[in-house]
Amino acid sequence: MSWRGFCHWTLTRVMGWTIDGGAAPEEKCVILGVPHTSIADFFVSYLFYTGIGHTAHIMIKKEVFKGPVGWLLRKVGCVPVDRSSGADVVRSVIAEAANSKGEFHLCIAPEGTRKLVRKWKMGYHMIAKSLGCPVYLGYFDWRTRHIGVGERFDLTDDARADTDAIQARYAAHGYTARHPENFSTGD
Repeated sequence: MSWRGFCHWTLTRVMGWTIDGGAAPEEKCVILGVPHTSIADFFVSYLFYTGIGHTAHIMIKKEVFKGPVGWLLRKVGCVPVDRSSGADVVRSVIAEAANSKGEFHLCIAPEGTRKLVRKWKMGYHMIAKSLGCPVYLGYFDWRTRHIGVGERFDLTDDARADTDAIQARYAAHGYTARHPENFSTGD
């Protein structure tokens, strides 16, 4: 069995998740991962995107990328970022995406943390606008155990209005987080 097959089998057969659809069709895009309240969200998302034959890139602090650990993290799609400021994070990811050859699907949790927040961060907006790529409203629903890339959201030049509209769309879907007490769509 291939690694792809193993990831798909583990997610769907062992863990009982249902995959809704496939990967984003564009070569470069930003996929929001919502709701994000547990490190388990990363593992479920990794199994999902790898299981459908693609690589989901995620941001990890650059200090972790030393020696063989760095090689392994890059191999599974992790992107080293400088977390000294929010602008540095955005610049790091834009540079990585711009220099990548082939597919670059960046997955971001707009909440910015696994703790409860009402107003989501907007770095995803700056990254997508800078790269000229679309944003998808990815989801993992722990109640129904459904996961997917979700619908495409076309950005405007107003990051706050777009983020508020995205939060409203997620609220309308009613996805359940692994830790529901740590998830808010801003309502």
